[in-house]
Amino acid sequence: LNICSGCMTALSHGKLPRLALANGLFRGQLPDQFLDLTWVEERICSIYYTTAHVTRLFQSSDPSQPRVFHGNTCAHDMNVVSTARILPRTPADVTGFLSVVFVGPGKFNPARLGTMFRVRKSKVWAFLLWLKHHNRLYADIPVDTEIIDLYPQDGILPGLCDRVI
Repeated sequence: LNICSGCMTALSHGKLPRLALANGLFRGQLPDQFLDLTWVEERICSIYYTTAHVTRLFQSSDPSQPRVFHGNTCAHDMNVVSTARILPRTPADVTGFLSVVFVGPGKFNPARLGTMFRVRKSKVWAFLLWLKHHNRLYADIPVDTEIIDLYPQDGILPGLCDRVI
């Protein structure tokens, strides 16, 4: 049996490890309809932000492959936690913790990104309603239909182009 040092320390002191499943932190698997949520859609629904993201994208220099990108996203811990008082988070809230460094032969074209920063309004709204009914942390947080209307039916995160360097 492999046990991490944090859990071993807690168990040796007769305490339940902080992140143990017995603490009720595991809520089971998400329903199938939410298995395709993008990371941006999840962030829109997040109560807490503890990281800021910097995405570095390199576009192919081959003109025959304008949709070929490679790169990485780094999540940087913040010393301040952003806590939502109302959900979903606004596009400005989401993009405020996101920067994109674009390197390529042409100008940044968000239409070529595919699903990397995809937002589907109906998917986000359904996920928020599901969270309110199935996660006690979301039960008392109000959801705002005016904020959800700031997002596209199916498109790129609003305001993303303003975060591109």
